[in-house]
This record gives sequence, C-alpha cells and structure tokens, in this order.
Amino acid sequence: MSQAQNAIHPTALEHALDQNEAIQEAVEQSAAELCVVNAVLTQEVPAHLQTGEVAQAIERTEELENRIQQSADDLAQVNLALKEEIRLRAELEDQLACAQAALDQTQGQFKAKHRPGQGSAAR
Repeated sequence: MSQAQNAIHPTALEHALDQNEAIQEAVEQSAAELCVVNAVLTQEVPAHLQTGEVAQAIERTEELENRIQQSADDLAQVNLALKEEIRLRAELEDQLACAQAALDQTQGQFKAKHRPGQGSAAR
C-alpha cells in the first residue's frame, strides 16, 4: 500500500497512534487542571490551616499531578515510537511494492520471450 493509500485507509498502528494522542491530550489537560486546583488550594488555604486532612489533600493533589504528568510524558514517548514504526512500515511497504512491480515486469518479459513460436524457443 502506498503512502497515499495509507492516508485514506489508516493502519492499525495509525489508529492506535490517533487514540494515544487523544489520550495524551486528555491526560495533559487533567494534569493542568489538577495543577490549578493544587495552586488554588495552596494559595487560598492559610498556612496555619494546612494541617491534617487539608495538608494531606494538598500533598495528594501534588502527587497526583506529578503522576499524571509522568503518564503524559510516557504517552508522548510511546507516540514517538509508534510514529517511527509507522514511518518504517510505510517505507518497507513502498520498497515491497517496488520489488513486486520489478518482479512482475521481469516475469512479463520472461513470458514474452518464451511464448511458443517466439524468441529462442522457436529456433
């Protein structure tokens, strides 16, 4: 399949990449929203009240923010690997198509030379 055909008919890898990119965007948005929530909590709750459960909630939002951001970063790395795999596969598919075309041409020439009544077989 050529690259032009791939653009019309996405491969399973391209579909997975699209899904991963959408998930990455959602995770990044969640991390940003959690960052805002954490900033508001930290700024709006006076330091002397940031004790007990409030302090734990603020700490937990910071931990969650870091975990979500790490997940977004991990997804970005997976997406880069998927893009490279898609590129390599497209390249291999193009090479295969060229090799198949050359083989078909060679077979056509061979058949034309060796038809009964033609070429070296007729001598």
